[in-house]
Amino acid sequence: MNLFLRQLLSNGRFRFSLILILLLVGFAIIGPMVNHHNPLFAVGGRFDPPSSKALLGTDVIGNDVFVQLMYGIGTSLEIGVIAGAVATLIGVVIGTLAGFLGGTLDELLMGLTNVIITIPTIVILILLSVAVETRSLVTMGIIIGVTSWPWTARAVRAQTTSLRTREHVDVARISGVGTVSIILWEILPYMFSYIFMAFVLQLASGILNEAALSLLGLGPDNTISLGKMLQFAIQGEAVRTGAYWDFLPPTLLLALISFGLLLLQSSMDEVFNPRLRKV
Repeated sequence: MNLFLRQLLSNGRFRFSLILILLLVGFAIIGPMVNHHNPLFAVGGRFDPPSSKALLGTDVIGNDVFVQLMYGIGTSLEIGVIAGAVATLIGVVIGTLAGFLGGTLDELLMGLTNVIITIPTIVILILLSVAVETRSLVTMGIIIGVTSWPWTARAVRAQTTSLRTREHVDVARISGVGTVSIILWEILPYMFSYIFMAFVLQLASGILNEAALSLLGLGPDNTISLGKMLQFAIQGEAVRTGAYWDFLPPTLLLALISFGLLLLQSSMDEVFNPRLRKV
């Protein structure tokens, strides 16, 4: 573990992506702590340009764009974390059970996984989002998570199928250790790095899915997110009117978050994947 940690910290892409993500998370945490303005409270007129009163100008109804960014990035990250955790948990449970137990259960679980993969995710997301009465942060995170687990399940199943034939697993099985204990102590610890990388990808996917839903008018209720900022900008025709300060900041933050998370996952894969590891 110490060896892998040293390799990670010596990887320039990992350090850069980690610093970028920490800066964005810090902005999401510290921003609302030092600025208590309501992001949905108008402070000016329609599309006022950047000024000392509103550093990044105002949106279509006069809300401070900079204040909305502070709160919006936090909302998007929260939904992404919940979605990533739910999707990773479901994918790990299904993939591990299918890969370790095999047989009929494997065929059933992978059959279900393959069926869900064939259905466009955005269609399921829209139907579920319309069906719920209140789209809170937790609700949206769960909705996105329960539609995003199949590819993780397939990948974890492949890893588990390989691990179950390892010597330490055979020793545990011969020693009379139960199935649950073998999975918890002899299988999952060897997949920790892989599971974490899957979570990072699911986190990035969750943030982008929230933005897509918000653009369709199905974003979180009674709050602001990066996706809802773009929705308001599009509805207010910010692009046509040239109010670049309204649509560019949330777009850039979404791009930075996605870039940082994908670069983090890629740099970790470079260290933990033997086929990519540099000698």
